Amino acid sequence: MPVTETSGPVLSLQGITKRFGPLTANDSISIDVVPGRIHCLLGENGAGKSTLMNILFGLLAPDEGEIRLGDEKLTLTNPKQAMAAGIGMVHQHFMLIPVFTVAENMVLGREPGTGGMLDLASARRKVRELSERYRLDVDPDALVEDLPVGIQQRVEILKALANDATYLIFDEPTAVLTPQEIDELMAVMASLRDEGRAIVFITHKLREVRAVADDITVIRRGKVVGKAEPSAPEAELASMMVGRSVSLTVDKEPAQPGEARLVIDALTVASPNGAVAVDELSLEVRGGEIVCIAGVQGNGQTELAEALLGTMTPLTGTATLDGVDITRAKPARTIAAGLGFVPEDRHRDGFVGEFSIAENLVLNNLDAYSSGGLLQLGRITQNAKERIEEFDIRSTSQAQPVGSLSGGNQQKVVLARELSRPLSLLLACQPTRGVDVGAIEFLHKRIVAERDRGTAVLIVSTELDEVESLADRIAVMYRGRIVGVVDSDTPRDVLGLMMAGATYDDALATVQEASNE
Repeated sequence: MPVTETSGPVLSLQGITKRFGPLTANDSISIDVVPGRIHCLLGENGAGKSTLMNILFGLLAPDEGEIRLGDEKLTLTNPKQAMAAGIGMVHQHFMLIPVFTVAENMVLGREPGTGGMLDLASARRKVRELSERYRLDVDPDALVEDLPVGIQQRVEILKALANDATYLIFDEPTAVLTPQEIDELMAVMASLRDEGRAIVFITHKLREVRAVADDITVIRRGKVVGKAEPSAPEAELASMMVGRSVSLTVDKEPAQPGEARLVIDALTVASPNGAVAVDELSLEVRGGEIVCIAGVQGNGQTELAEALLGTMTPLTGTATLDGVDITRAKPARTIAAGLGFVPEDRHRDGFVGEFSIAENLVLNNLDAYSSGGLLQLGRITQNAKERIEEFDIRSTSQAQPVGSLSGGNQQKVVLARELSRPLSLLLACQPTRGVDVGAIEFLHKRIVAERDRGTAVLIVSTELDEVESLADRIAVMYRGRIVGVVDSDTPRDVLGLMMAGATYDDALATVQEASNE
């Protein structure tokens, strides 16, 4: 249970406003961070949560409003001042030096020692002391680059605790963790809360909020739109985030799979640094089914997708699409063979932000909209009008630059382009990353509809909720290999162990043994 007496004054953000040009990222936001409680800041990507916490940690300066610690007004112009006030932050993207040890990372910027000599023995003792106290088992002499991402996150937490932070900010901390590691993190946050620390937990995942929150503040488009109780149903929280009621389940009939359309046989792909990223991987995807690749990010999913598209060349093995060898084909050929591709980073690979909606909708199919070397602008405009209506793309007109659209509407443009022609395979990587709950509902429906047309669908997603909702079969990927292909109703605990490298049989036995204890 949370402590009843706090170990420090309330940290208050009062009327915080932050603008970036015409965009108001934070609009007069006020929240209280109370020691002994976990305050969840809930909102979609782009809602302004991280901006607000970057202000609290001294990384950004507010345009209006103030931060107070009890009766004292704080001026935070850099993280050093924030840490001096007892504020620590566990960043979404780890702030660690890969070639340094855990101990060296822990004391970076505040190195112990005298006469210019670094006292690493003291740093190691600090790591061991904090590791034992908070049950965060970390080897002080391990190189960070050799550690799994879950252990790297422990190092980030220990760094904040080494400063004796009373107010801890966790910014989307579960994005790269297995379900078991997420459970461990929740237990750590609860332990910190119970000894009197204040936790600010930034997330967009409803399951996690309801698991640990004492207080919930919902932010939408830079404004606080309400507070909620941890017992509130997920549907209620989702509607607060989006501003309307949404369905959190994917409504689909059982798959009617046909013949294998994508066949991958012993494919090996090297990453740009020469390391093997995809290791003799074999997988089949049949027409009329959705296969989701589950796994913690960084286990070869990106390299596999790029090899299938043709932007990376496999070392060995083969990939065929409807019998056509695409193993070493360039993107133009794979697209012509019937591949529709939704990249994991739409801003970098999915569209040209300065181009209009109409132009982006034909980028990979210009031959169909040209004659005699000239673009048929009337047809391009008409296509855009039809796709905008069909995919509910919220815009001022087909001439609006895609870069000015919301994340969800940008993703709709990408998906609309890929689904505007007959496909053999839809390959979608992180199809709903940075997309609001309402747009997720729509995108999932379109993906299922494409499956029902007989297209083979391969989804790469690190969101386990999405995998469980969409998949007809789940292929679990770990260190470049498929460790197992399982049914979509496989227990979450089993999937989590497989994501850490266990076979299905071993994972199932472990879960059953734990349930019997």
